[in-house]
Amino acid sequence: MVFTSPVFRPFNSYDSFWTPVPDADGMVRASRAYLCQCGRPIFFRNSVCLACGAPLGYEVDSARLQSLVPVPDQPGQWALWHDTQGGHYQRCANLDAVGCNWLVPGNAPPGSVCLACSLNRTVPDLSQPQNLAAWRALEIAKRHLVAQLLSMGLPVVSKMTADAAQGVAFDFLQPHPDKPVLTGHDEGIITLNIEEADDARREQVRNAMGEPYRTLLGHLRHEVGHYYWDRLVRDTLWLDDYRALFGDERADYAEALNRNYTQGPPPDWAQRFVSTYASSHPWEDWAETWAHYLHMVDTLGTAMRFGLDAKDVELPYAPFTRDALWRPDDPGAESFLHIANAWVELTGVLNEMSRSMGEHDFYPFVLTPPVVAKLQFIHCVVVQARQTQAAENVDQTQAQAQVQAQGQP
Repeated sequence: MVFTSPVFRPFNSYDSFWTPVPDADGMVRASRAYLCQCGRPIFFRNSVCLACGAPLGYEVDSARLQSLVPVPDQPGQWALWHDTQGGHYQRCANLDAVGCNWLVPGNAPPGSVCLACSLNRTVPDLSQPQNLAAWRALEIAKRHLVAQLLSMGLPVVSKMTADAAQGVAFDFLQPHPDKPVLTGHDEGIITLNIEEADDARREQVRNAMGEPYRTLLGHLRHEVGHYYWDRLVRDTLWLDDYRALFGDERADYAEALNRNYTQGPPPDWAQRFVSTYASSHPWEDWAETWAHYLHMVDTLGTAMRFGLDAKDVELPYAPFTRDALWRPDDPGAESFLHIANAWVELTGVLNEMSRSMGEHDFYPFVLTPPVVAKLQFIHCVVVQARQTQAAENVDQTQAQAQVQAQGQP
């Protein structure tokens, strides 16, 4: 088969899977391509249109950046410009501090923060001026992460305000000589060393660790993977299949990490794992593979919404087939193959673009059949979680409607 022919078009096929449809087996992707009311492009982190000056806000339910208009005679209240008779909103209380452009329901108490900001347990000490820039960078990455998780239909609740048992929260901590900070996850608390927000420092660590890729968003996607392992796999029917694919997580974790740092990865790691760190322990294999799954679906979705086409890329090897999958007969197997093969196409283009700029490869990793099998497992877990979350949302909506109906005269 000629892989550049119209017959093989997984990149084009990708869009139909991620476009919102009534079928509950698909997953909704939020667009990164937005337009202001003036018709000019606006971008995810914008709080004001640079063309016309219109205020902007990210509305969670629609997963879109929206132009806003003030509600007459109601200071601090905003409406969506295309639906001025609809619901009212406030802007997140962290707008001025860290540029958070997310919206809060209009009936929330004044000074409320948005869903993304409500996940914070500890923020940097702002009495030190350099920490404000670090917090801003961390919040940009976290908002990107949270928006993706919500658009995929995954449960996102705050450990601080909504669900202390199963929620998630973030500690952004500054290290001190006598108190180092290790980035990690523990029972829903994700800790990040704020020095990671310093590009020069992060690049220094990346080189010292021999890592091909290290970003704030990558850190957050990896650590939230540990959280979702606890939430979606641990103590569930997925656990046996997880152990068959990734290994037994009951293996001594400290011993495994020590072995990884002292002896390095196994010689055949590249054939079985997506990264060297993934080979250190089954928990890290899951978290690394989870992060790559999020990289794939978010980047592919963005590329498609901006109209990027990879039809002329020459694949370095034959595309993946069902033989590479964990469950080749799964009803969603073909859709997942579209994702995996579209990713190979897209990264082939983007790596060449990076080389044209004299930069490192955009995606310095290689997917192998064992890794693709693990990615499909994660895909299946995510799809089931989305379906469960959607059903719970329907139940909550119906319950609220019943309560309102009972209150009617």
